Amino acid sequence: MPVINKKAYVVAVDMGYGHQRAAYPLADLAEGGIINANIYPGIPKADEKRWQAGQGLYETISRMKNLPLIGERIFKMMDYFQRVENFYPARDLSQPTIQLKQIYKMIRSGWGCDLIARLNKNPLPLISTFFTPAYFAEEHGYKGEIYLVICDADCSRAWAPLHANKSRIKFLVPNRRVKERLELYGVRSNNIYITGFPLPKENIGGRDLKILRQSVAHRVSHLDPEGKYQKKFNHTLSEFLGKAFTNKKYSGKEPLTITFAVGGAGAQKDLGVTILKSLKTHLKNGTIRLNLVAGVRQDVYRFYQEAIKELNLENIYNNQVNIIFAENKMAYFAKFNAILLDTDILWTKPSELSFYAGLGLPIIIAPTVGSQEVFNKAWLKSIGAGVEQQDPEYTAEWLFDWLESGWLAQAAMSGFLNAPRNGAYHIEDIVLKGLPSEIEDIHLL
Repeated sequence: MPVINKKAYVVAVDMGYGHQRAAYPLADLAEGGIINANIYPGIPKADEKRWQAGQGLYETISRMKNLPLIGERIFKMMDYFQRVENFYPARDLSQPTIQLKQIYKMIRSGWGCDLIARLNKNPLPLISTFFTPAYFAEEHGYKGEIYLVICDADCSRAWAPLHANKSRIKFLVPNRRVKERLELYGVRSNNIYITGFPLPKENIGGRDLKILRQSVAHRVSHLDPEGKYQKKFNHTLSEFLGKAFTNKKYSGKEPLTITFAVGGAGAQKDLGVTILKSLKTHLKNGTIRLNLVAGVRQDVYRFYQEAIKELNLENIYNNQVNIIFAENKMAYFAKFNAILLDTDILWTKPSELSFYAGLGLPIIIAPTVGSQEVFNKAWLKSIGAGVEQQDPEYTAEWLFDWLESGWLAQAAMSGFLNAPRNGAYHIEDIVLKGLPSEIEDIHLL
């Protein structure tokens, strides 16, 4: 009989958005709330400094990428050490990198020991959305089960333990390619579960997908104003969304809603302003609504406020133009998930938000930042849910061509049908109920 637990420890790191965004849908499982391994109350100063050194360097270099002449070169040097190797030819990739050896050297000198000692007082299953806390747990003798959620469509060697073939860590991965990659790194196949990325439950509405089906149907009608896609694929829409949600005609009275999200380092905020300028006329006449996501970055929030002022759009602020900002990340995730219910198009770099295609959101792909995002972009395009942005200065031209063709409606449905959406529920089944729960049709992903 599998051991059934009511709660687990959910451990993330406060770096960027990706690892906490993956933890957010698991908050209802989390004993004592989500724990951030790099800023929890009482963390030893030595541990805190180790975390800060790595985070500060990454964010600084990410923002420097746009500097003329030197920015791209500096970023490429950093990215080289975090790169994901080409998958083919298939070969043994189990040899640990210098980066991984350094991480383990610090762990064996005591990094993370305090956190694991605290959790060992009541050793529940531990779910980590970043690799380092999982390694803390294994190296410092954690008494409970250890699970590691992987947040990209492919992963570097850093995401597998030093001696991967001997590790007891269980991996919860978003797609088949990550499982195959981990096997090349030496991870045993029986320790890998293909669950899909954990998407927000409030956007899904339970395992029967009630909220999600309704949201996707509403979105498809907006993205297919001439009904071309709906007419051609009426049977598919009826089968997967339900007849009650299909054949919805766009009235033309509601604005098309685009949400543009920058990453945690705020490196692409200028792109948001370019989009704002191009769509200015459509924002003023009410045919477009634009959400500019500043996340928790006050500098990005002020930057967007100033742009709205300079473009004389203050009279439509908080109506046709909105800035999404919160003081902390959990509040931001809640706001972001709420606006996605009425979002028709998500425009973002291919970060962990690539997996939000599973919510039936067509994704306009902004330029990548980092090696792992190249693989996320390839995954998005392979399932038909994402399309690379054209010149953002001419958004008002190509965007409406895409709408007229029904192309974006097709991308929305491709994401809904082909991207995993029940990751949070699968993780709950595996960790708390001991059930070998995986996504269906895993060989298609």
